[in-house]
Amino acid sequence: MIGFNREDNVFLGIELNMKKIHVSGPSISQKEIDYITDAAKSSWYDNAGQYVKRFEKAFAAYIDRKYAVTLPCCTSGLHLSLLSLGVGQGDEVIVPEITWTATALPVAYVGASPVFADINPTNWCVSVETIERCITPKTKAIIVVDLYGNIPDMDSILELAKKHNIPVIEDAAQAIGAEFKNKKAGSFGDISVFSFHGSKTLVTGEGGMLVTDDESIYKKVSKLKDFGRNKGLWCDEIGYKYKMSDFQAAFGLAQLERIDELVDARIRNFKWYKKALDGVEGIEQINTVSYDVKCTYWMTNIILDKKLGVTKEVLMSHLAEYNVMTRPFFYPLSMQPAYSKYTKDKDYKTINSVAYELSKYGVNLPSDSNLTEEDVNFVVGLIKKKLKEAL
Repeated sequence: MIGFNREDNVFLGIELNMKKIHVSGPSISQKEIDYITDAAKSSWYDNAGQYVKRFEKAFAAYIDRKYAVTLPCCTSGLHLSLLSLGVGQGDEVIVPEITWTATALPVAYVGASPVFADINPTNWCVSVETIERCITPKTKAIIVVDLYGNIPDMDSILELAKKHNIPVIEDAAQAIGAEFKNKKAGSFGDISVFSFHGSKTLVTGEGGMLVTDDESIYKKVSKLKDFGRNKGLWCDEIGYKYKMSDFQAAFGLAQLERIDELVDARIRNFKWYKKALDGVEGIEQINTVSYDVKCTYWMTNIILDKKLGVTKEVLMSHLAEYNVMTRPFFYPLSMQPAYSKYTKDKDYKTINSVAYELSKYGVNLPSDSNLTEEDVNFVVGLIKKKLKEAL
């Protein structure tokens, strides 16, 4: 059987029944199994919610926030964040052009309009410059995304927000364990939110967390996530059922107790890619981080040299032929039909030219927590072959 020789990275042909290399997935130990088994046995009656409380307390301590609230997903956290800040009909919320749609959807939920800010060409996050040109008298919140485990210049952004008296929500869904000037991702702004989706570094299957230092926000969010009830079965406002189960919380607590190990696995993946891709012609950029950021590289990404004419879709299709799973660098939100209502009067392709250009040639490489260096070398070998064909 001919195939790809993983030892010397020489391509020979298509290997049958080839091992699938996943784009992202969890690391699970016996600890998670033990905790969730205990929850199944004991988290009922008077003990119901015990793991939720433990997870919230431990998570708040890890991020160094006063309050933490478990949720069914990060999207619900953004929804509750906007509601707690009083954002509503007729307001505008600044959102990065490059992020998953979940960052912007809750803006529409509350009746406000998303305004899309371009990204920095180096770290791919929004910057103080890209945010400032989006501010209008209608701006009632700024959502900042810690893209792919990186963190923007939060000092400058928070200073700008303070100058204009605009609250900041930090979408740290992709950045558990990352740091800016030795402060954890999730410790910036009025509110921060996390995702524990199965693709993330810390997982609960589905799930999220909202953290804040503001007691009034904490109380408002806690009420809204629990049907809007005042106490007992008495509800005095419209709320939501935005809860996390004890099973999820038990799993999350076990993951949190292993957080350094989980983060190190993603950083290790990046280092392997960095080494293997060094000097490869046709690679314009790989994740770039400023000196004061500890990036956790939820996803290792490459930007292809546009001169080659190889788009992200072309490379992804090539890798998929060999069971290598990838994801596209996020598509600009303003180009997507879901947001046409908010973009029809603006030429976002020109306004946010950096996002539109980088997105065409960006690929999320396999960044699974269980990736091996052999897997990385295999992936890079396939990339080299495709790029060599285009040179």
